Amino acid sequence: MRESEADQQGLEIAPGCLWFREALDRPAQESLIADIRAVIAAAPLFTPRMPRTGKPFSVRMTNCGPLGWVSDETGYRYQPFHPDTRAPWPAMPAALRALWAAHAGDAPPPEACLVNLYAPDARMSLHQDRDEDDLTAPVLSVSLGDTAVFRIGGPARSDPTRSVRLSSGDVLRLGGASRLAFHGVDRVIAGSSTLIDGGGRINLTLRRVTVSA
Repeated sequence: MRESEADQQGLEIAPGCLWFREALDRPAQESLIADIRAVIAAAPLFTPRMPRTGKPFSVRMTNCGPLGWVSDETGYRYQPFHPDTRAPWPAMPAALRALWAAHAGDAPPPEACLVNLYAPDARMSLHQDRDEDDLTAPVLSVSLGDTAVFRIGGPARSDPTRSVRLSSGDVLRLGGASRLAFHGVDRVIAGSSTLIDGGGRINLTLRRVTVSA
């Protein structure tokens, strides 16, 4: 398969993990950033904390869609309202629903989009996405802004890992054998994109939470 074909169909970087490079061109990225600014205006960024210890994450986050993922001393969970304002999460932009339809196969519609804002020194340690009731639907990740060094392994934390550089406009699908793979962000390459004023990276993670009837 030629590289251009792999970009269109997804390059498999781990079993079930497909990397769609440049899935969004620059105008589409700029339009999506405007959508996300509107989401943040309605649901301000907050700093989640680790369960039990209360240690703050190095990223700030918010959500859009019917449900939103939050973390605090009491644990990880999904809830229908912002932890600080108590207001319902804003609607998921149509562009994100279209990306899901294009890249998530026949999975039921997404219910949550987690918006993570990475400063240049932010990281995300290896973790699994397993707080959802439906673990059959894939997880879709959209990268905007500075390039991230993304690491993915297997279903056990001790499994070998592979790293790739996710650039602005890339879409990653975690499905099949990689749905419960450990993954994380080792670092953000500051200054690698001009999309976001002041730099930084925004990662959008779309998930189906409940089991479809």
